Amino acid sequence: MRGIAEGGRIPPARLWLTYVVMAVMFLVFVSQLFRLQILQGSTYLGYATENRITDVHIPAPRGVIYDRNGSILVRNVPAFNIMVTPALLPNSQAEIDAIFKRLSELSGVPVNREGPKAARCVAGRGIKQLVDERASIAPYEAWPVACNIDETVARTLGEQQVDMPGVSVEAEPVRDYVTGALTSDIIGYLGPIPASLQQKYEKLNFVIDRDKIGYAGIEATFQDILAGSNGLKHVEEDVAGQPLREVGDLTQPTPGNSLKLTIDTRLQAVAASALQNRMDFLNRTTGEIRTPMGVVIVLNPQTGEILAMVSLPTYENNRLARFIPLDYYQQLVADDRGKPLINHAISLTFAPGSTFKLSTAIGVLNENVISPTTKIMDPGKITIKNAYFPNDPGQARDFVCWKPEGHGMIDFVHAIAFSCNIYFYKVGGGFDGDPIAPGGLGIDRIGEYARAIGYGSPLGIELPGEVAGLIPDKNWKRIQLGESWSTGDTYNTATGQGFVGATPLQVLESAVTLANGGKVMWPHLVQEVLDGEGNVIKRVQPCVLWNIADGILTPPDQIGGCIDAPQTIKDNAARTKAVDMNVDPKVIDLTRQGMHLVVTEGTASQYAQLDNISSAGKTGTGEFCDALANSRGLCIPGQWPSHAWYVAFAPYENPEVAAVAFVYNGTE
Repeated sequence: MRGIAEGGRIPPARLWLTYVVMAVMFLVFVSQLFRLQILQGSTYLGYATENRITDVHIPAPRGVIYDRNGSILVRNVPAFNIMVTPALLPNSQAEIDAIFKRLSELSGVPVNREGPKAARCVAGRGIKQLVDERASIAPYEAWPVACNIDETVARTLGEQQVDMPGVSVEAEPVRDYVTGALTSDIIGYLGPIPASLQQKYEKLNFVIDRDKIGYAGIEATFQDILAGSNGLKHVEEDVAGQPLREVGDLTQPTPGNSLKLTIDTRLQAVAASALQNRMDFLNRTTGEIRTPMGVVIVLNPQTGEILAMVSLPTYENNRLARFIPLDYYQQLVADDRGKPLINHAISLTFAPGSTFKLSTAIGVLNENVISPTTKIMDPGKITIKNAYFPNDPGQARDFVCWKPEGHGMIDFVHAIAFSCNIYFYKVGGGFDGDPIAPGGLGIDRIGEYARAIGYGSPLGIELPGEVAGLIPDKNWKRIQLGESWSTGDTYNTATGQGFVGATPLQVLESAVTLANGGKVMWPHLVQEVLDGEGNVIKRVQPCVLWNIADGILTPPDQIGGCIDAPQTIKDNAARTKAVDMNVDPKVIDLTRQGMHLVVTEGTASQYAQLDNISSAGKTGTGEFCDALANSRGLCIPGQWPSHAWYVAFAPYENPEVAAVAFVYNGTE
């Protein structure tokens, strides 16, 4: 043949070319092996181990929550789920059908029902659809086909599962809110980890489709304390994902710490019942849902501990414990009248009405706008001319007292006792011809004294959603409304009307400050942090945010300097001016005397007398028109809806308890 030398020998050149090619290929293989085995061996070993070893996160028990008396408010209870592992089901379709039929009979979940894909334990699809979907994703992973089944059904299934390969019963801990709706606005509830927080919680070894986090209330604020840390074990799997054995070290889960709250459940129940009865009475007598919401808060003025906090209407957090039902959640969201998902005590603002006069009162005495013994004439109505149209009576505006004929000549303590509007109009914004300082206290100083006793910024309670409220001033009105400030605006502000907005907690804090002789206490809900065995690992200490009557200027870096208080009040620069004052203790004492007269002979004398207990209080009627009132056609000028307030403390001499009640559309 051509190309072959005589005698059948291959030419040397061709042999050498073959040897070179073989050598190059050998070097390529050797270098590749060296790269894979030596240079990148650890990397590929890691890949192989990652494919072979699966990390299983062991859920940590969540902490329990108690009230101040040790009664359980929240605990963990087992919820039983029916689990199916697709790869372990029988090979016979007839046997599988029989198993599915039996599971359907026990659980009530249909065998075959199409529906949209959803998270685990969300009802809607049939057993077959759930199993088929999981078989294509993770055939050796057990997946729930029925959740929160009855314990009797779980036991029955446990006895029969030997005849149903691939079927098991899982017991997972879920929250049991023992007091339910009674404390739901305080406790809150849990929900699935949202997409925006997945990276954060994955780093903390949370399982995205399994673990839950706090969505509201104490559950949300103290998520890190209550949750604990998940454990970890390493499981070796075969190529199909079937577990073979556990390898490596086992990390046990760390249970979450428990909390003891300041709430007294018995007092909470009494307050809720009283508020609900009053709201029901108003709605029943008017023949319509006239009063859709209300608030009661009870607090220990000496410590700032909240003993009861009721916000009505509310929701049943046990219905949200396993998963959040879409229909129930939509029902809550759609209730724009009662707003049950919002804690009205801290997250909504209302005109405080005459309860706000307490801040005006301490301001006018402390700034010598008027003396406590000076009497001012209340004729029942005063008229303010329009500064731009002084000769046009049609441009003038009348300001009236709630008592049409007026209170006549009235002094400081009786103006508080009888809630004399005309008195506070005059001393707050000035009025020619009366023995008061020109211009009265003025809007700027009204704002300073209001902030000093708790208005205008969050107080730092350990609940999400606390709002700041609003203490208006000239700049605010110009920016928001594009208008100049008027004397009438000052009149309205001095009496807690107009643009003023406050939360019920702020109204209560104002009275607590006076009850304490000027100490602004940090209102808080947590008393102790406990470990898993009930040992106290941290006791929350009462804290004075500042004292308006101690004669000491509180430095800005120490304002709200309570160790356990949230950062929100520590960073609140708006409080700097609020404590840059020194209120004479005599001013506070005279204001307290006026509050005592409210109960003994003033506006609350017919309703607030307590047997053998002296008290002090302040009534208020907030007149404002919001979106709800406007939708019902109630925003009639001069006839705006009236919302009832009462704030009080007792005993008068040495207060041990303070309370505020607010009833939306509750009249005077």
